[in-house]
Amino acid sequence: MASAPIPEDTRNKLEDLSGIVLKPGENPYAAFIKACEDKPEEIQKLYSAHRIKRNAQQKEKFLAADFKELIIDQHLLRLEKPDIEPGFRDLRNCFVIWARPPDHIIQLAAKLQDMLKQAAPSVWLMPIHKMHMTALEVAFSKTPEEIAALVSTLRPSLPNITSHTHTHRSRLVKPLISYDLSAFAVSFLPASGEPGVSPAPVAPDATEGDVVQGDGYTYHHLRRDIFEKVKEGGVEVGSRYQVPSAHITLGRYLTHEDHDTPEKRQQWIKAIDDINQWLEDQVWDKQDAEFIGEWVVGQERGLDARNGALWYGGGRTIMMGEGF
Repeated sequence: MASAPIPEDTRNKLEDLSGIVLKPGENPYAAFIKACEDKPEEIQKLYSAHRIKRNAQQKEKFLAADFKELIIDQHLLRLEKPDIEPGFRDLRNCFVIWARPPDHIIQLAAKLQDMLKQAAPSVWLMPIHKMHMTALEVAFSKTPEEIAALVSTLRPSLPNITSHTHTHRSRLVKPLISYDLSAFAVSFLPASGEPGVSPAPVAPDATEGDVVQGDGYTYHHLRRDIFEKVKEGGVEVGSRYQVPSAHITLGRYLTHEDHDTPEKRQQWIKAIDDINQWLEDQVWDKQDAEFIGEWVVGQERGLDARNGALWYGGGRTIMMGEGF
């Protein structure tokens, strides 16, 4: 019997580079907000600090003289190339709350994938209909029976959780390519005073009661609320990490072919730097740009409570909340 692949996140730990130190047992999102004195500009600064530091850290790894190899996702490799291990199945069952991007963000992500594919033709790209951002990882790598028990416990709370974004609307802005030795993504920052450029909500947008919106309610406030609602529903959150990141995975590496020389790795880093400059110059905060870089979470689709073999956009939807 073939041994199970080693999860690439054990070799490429996603550490919190924001500088916030969390205490055991507390809501990590509430602690983060408190450390930022509940100021959206401070929350944005720490999200920005995390992705800038991580990109700098990863650039150093790519360009190091003693570079060894990319971290190839062995699960995805076996799923994409069944001849490596016939009959292979991904047994990592999870339970998550996803935010699904609206159409204009999917268009931007597809454009970014095309630009990155030109720089590295052999990369694997996330299918656009599977794109997602993990608002909360409830449980990771459990058996189907364990996940089913958690879903059963939380099911009465799911309508309230998944439609929370219908009346609590947080904005994400300033998209940027973030990357490491295993994958690459488009990441966003919680808004802090940037001009609104998203398309208007789909009419009719009738809501009961007041809508919480404005930059005082950030994406981190949304994550804090979902964390609390899951706990109130009787389930302890078992996330691997709660880093200040809002990202959609765009793709992963399945081969070393595009990065097997220092020159190729230099070209890859330059391509990412050029794309990020393009985003900053042509997309950020632009009202009439070809691509829109702002995302009001919950537009078009509410949150997606999902379980199963979720990596690479798989699994099944248990409940999808109401969009606006």
